[in-house]
Amino acid sequence: MQAVIQKWGNSLGLRIPAIWAKDNEITSGSKVEVIAEKGRMIILSPKKSLEDMMSQVTDDNLHSEVETFDAVGNEEW
Repeated sequence: MQAVIQKWGNSLGLRIPAIWAKDNEITSGSKVEVIAEKGRMIILSPKKSLEDMMSQVTDDNLHSEVETFDAVGNEEW
């Protein structure tokens, strides 16, 4: 994925491609983590809290129990 650096006031700006923004739920005003290391810039989308993720669980998308293998230690099920 390529992006173009453009003049933005006295600074330079990087436009974030719409597909990446959509995939990572980034909108105007979103805060991201930027890491600069060894000639690279890494942009991390914000982490969602457990509360945010659990708020998306509904009766329609809640799955049933998943069968796992037999216990191999001192697990209590």
